[in-house]
Amino acid sequence: MLAGAALLASFLYVRAKTRQAEASNPPTGQFVDVDGVRLHYTVQGEGPPLVMLHGNGVTHSDFDNSGLAGRLARQHKLYLFDRPGYGYSERPRTTVWTPKAQAELLYRALAKLQVERPVVLGHSWGTLVAVAMGLAHPGYVRGLVLLSGYYYPSVRLDAPLMSPPAIPVIGDVLRYTLSPLLGRLMWPAIARRVFSPAPVPDSFRQLPVWMMLRPSQLRAGAAESALMIPSAMALRKHYPELTMPVSIIAGSADRVIDPSDNSGRLHNVVLRSTLKIEPGVGHMVHYTHPEDIARAVDAITMAEPVRLAHGEASRA
Repeated sequence: MLAGAALLASFLYVRAKTRQAEASNPPTGQFVDVDGVRLHYTVQGEGPPLVMLHGNGVTHSDFDNSGLAGRLARQHKLYLFDRPGYGYSERPRTTVWTPKAQAELLYRALAKLQVERPVVLGHSWGTLVAVAMGLAHPGYVRGLVLLSGYYYPSVRLDAPLMSPPAIPVIGDVLRYTLSPLLGRLMWPAIARRVFSPAPVPDSFRQLPVWMMLRPSQLRAGAAESALMIPSAMALRKHYPELTMPVSIIAGSADRVIDPSDNSGRLHNVVLRSTLKIEPGVGHMVHYTHPEDIARAVDAITMAEPVRLAHGEASRA
């Protein structure tokens, strides 16, 4: 009875915090419906199109808080998506949302919005989606900018630890009761880890934490933690097929993803890639080095495109 009462109390508390977070942070952008899935996105700036895909655990607003979106919007038209299950984008349970599935959904959304030949930028888990889109649609994607990505399978203790909220039934109970509370307690430590060795900036602290801890978003993040290793395993053999310019940027002191075993290896197999390892920088390179990322985007925008028929896959 005590356990039941505790679960009920936590459920009511989580529901109240979720409603409060959504009331304080309503959708700021627009919606596009693709294959029965409603995606939330914002558009900023004018110029060549740039699609921005956030990592696990946050929303598109992470790019706003970092200052990167504001910097890039000076010369580009930005399309910032909440990936499926994050922010105000839907994530139907009838689909396993692999990087390939997300890439195809976003590609169709971009086609519906009449976005032509964008550069696609991804951070962390978002890099897998960006790569999947580049592989599936090399004639459409102008180039890739990949920040702090995980590209090769490895032993990851955090993956099984973060996955339980995605388990049917048990996970549903957890994400409406205990998981948000544990997540709130762990949030400061997680923030320190992703920024280490740099301090956590005030701009990141402004992210609405309870928006990130809503049960729907916890399920998306947990599912992607479980999918991380098999997704990298499925994509790795196709990396040499990337034909567009690829800019790879990571921090040398990243405590979340080993840059040598991921960014360095990817650079070695992608023909038209450049690699920049920022010394003494952690996982959140878009907060610490927005100017370097902007230069990488500009370089790809100005690069001579490889002439492929739309949808054609071949090695440049």
